[in-house]
Amino acid sequence: MTDVLNELGFLAGASRFRRISEKLQQDGDKIYSDANIHFKASWFSVYYVLAKSDSPQTILEISNQIDFSHITVKNILRELKREELVSIKPNPNDKRSKLVELTTKGKELQKELEPLWLSFSNTLKDLFSIGHPDMINILNRLDWEINHKPINERIHQPKGEFVKIIDYKPSLKKYFYELAGPWLLGVLNGELEEDDKFTLNNPDKAYLENGGFLFYAKLKDEIVGCVALKRLDDDTFEFAKLFIDPNHRKLGIGTKLIERCISRCLENDAKELWLQTTISMPQAHKLYYKLGFNDKLSPPQMDVLARTEKVMCLSL
Repeated sequence: MTDVLNELGFLAGASRFRRISEKLQQDGDKIYSDANIHFKASWFSVYYVLAKSDSPQTILEISNQIDFSHITVKNILRELKREELVSIKPNPNDKRSKLVELTTKGKELQKELEPLWLSFSNTLKDLFSIGHPDMINILNRLDWEINHKPINERIHQPKGEFVKIIDYKPSLKKYFYELAGPWLLGVLNGELEEDDKFTLNNPDKAYLENGGFLFYAKLKDEIVGCVALKRLDDDTFEFAKLFIDPNHRKLGIGTKLIERCISRCLENDAKELWLQTTISMPQAHKLYYKLGFNDKLSPPQMDVLARTEKVMCLSL
């Protein structure tokens, strides 16, 4: 039988997500059934919020935490209440809302569910990795992009106005120095370190020939950002020379470049991604922490630059 969705390509995006979601929920229900646990996959998100909450939650609070519609949460709660897994009571501080929490039965069920969730999570990790090792972060980025600018607004935006992250090609070599060179000269009062002199002028030899990567941010026909992904050993990378054109900052380009570095690390089965920075870049540090980096001592395989004041690492 012909799969019509295959013929539609990107136009079937939402339909494909729905089809995958329905299959995952059907298989989830079978897993619970095989374990003799009366639970439905469609209940998971709402139930999980309540299971991890220290106090009763309003329907609005539940909805906000998982970004489900109010009516969807209400329908799930109605089913959970029917199974005596939750209690729903009037909110003494707000007559317009109700407070929801797990019942004793609901809390007892959690003890049976958690080991199953762990197995389910490991299986989904293997499954999603077939699509891409960074699939969860890809879905997070799609989710963020759609919330930031809905499809109905994007459809009127010219294609070239989206930032695109691309790999190195010889014609882009000159932009590495043009972007990062002036910035580094300013930071170092006009005197580059020996490592910088070589890498800025020979990024292909410095990074690509040693198993690393180079990425550029393209907006319309202009190269507006760059970053190098340096291989430290078989399991470890370091990103360096991250720079965004000052005229194109606050567009999330730095985040997109780092996320591409993370994705490429995962594609290469890397265990850690490192970076070197200075204390004078607090805004950059906030971004690094947000993306999961933590302060650490430099590993032995890292060549620490003279200007480095802070080393950070992301465990993958």
